[in-house]
Amino acid sequence: MGGLLTELGKKIAERWLSLLVLPGALYLAVVATACALGHTHPFDLSRLTGRVTAWATLPAVGTVGGGAVLLAAVLAGAAAAGIAAQALGSAVERLCLAVDWFAWPRPFRLWAAWHTGRRRRRWAAAARVWHRAREDAARALARGRRTDSAARQAAEHALTRIAPEEPARPTWSGDRLNAVAVRLDRDLHLDLAAVWPHLWLVLPEETRAEITAARRALARATVLAAWSLLYLPLTVRWWPAALITVIVALTARVRTRAATDTYALLLEAATRLYARDLADRLGLGPGEPLTPETGDTLTRHLTPSPPPLG
Repeated sequence: MGGLLTELGKKIAERWLSLLVLPGALYLAVVATACALGHTHPFDLSRLTGRVTAWATLPAVGTVGGGAVLLAAVLAGAAAAGIAAQALGSAVERLCLAVDWFAWPRPFRLWAAWHTGRRRRRWAAAARVWHRAREDAARALARGRRTDSAARQAAEHALTRIAPEEPARPTWSGDRLNAVAVRLDRDLHLDLAAVWPHLWLVLPEETRAEITAARRALARATVLAAWSLLYLPLTVRWWPAALITVIVALTARVRTRAATDTYALLLEAATRLYARDLADRLGLGPGEPLTPETGDTLTRHLTPSPPPLG
């Protein structure tokens, strides 16, 4: 038991250090640099080292007690900055996935509705080009010749760059996750929201670990976007902080899209692979292949009944 608690404490300490303290310490270092240099001497290393040396030689810092207090203050400040980034990251994730954009406050809801409509029109135009390219390729194949696939692949790329399915949310990441529910409903008549909590309980441990890791990667990517927002106010004092903000924000955007795509792929793959097992456990047509009829039955069976009118 003692060994288990020791190992658990080590893992908690490692996560606390990697997720909160180290990024927070880097943030505090940039804050100190911004305060020491300002706009007039943005890259003056001698000025920076002089300021740091002056701070280090203060009488209050030179004592053992003062050093301990300073170290504790730095750790506390770094952890506080990390906690702020984690909290802000949850808000960024909510904006990126835009699951409940219909319930956003009115100005943001109106913007989301306008942007979603704009994306839908762009998607419809790209979809027409893609379907036309596919039909041309099919007609050519029927006549016994193959066409160059470059145009068809370019049309598909232009389509998926907007959204993999018809946009229903104002963001690409939101539509990427929504596409999983759309495809499962279209192909297998499965309501992902109703089926997934039950399906999660029958998934193998390895599959759940992969999905959990992908979900954590998405959360880390949105926290990185939150850090870019925390660096942004430092530009008032030190203009190179704007470069840091842009670099961190672009990195977060790329990672968020990649993590969302991976997470969506795993959700869809796990549902298609194991929904049959869930149906078997519930005794819904055991031994039969997973068909839209089975999907309808499974969805009806797992959807809670509506509350009575009273």
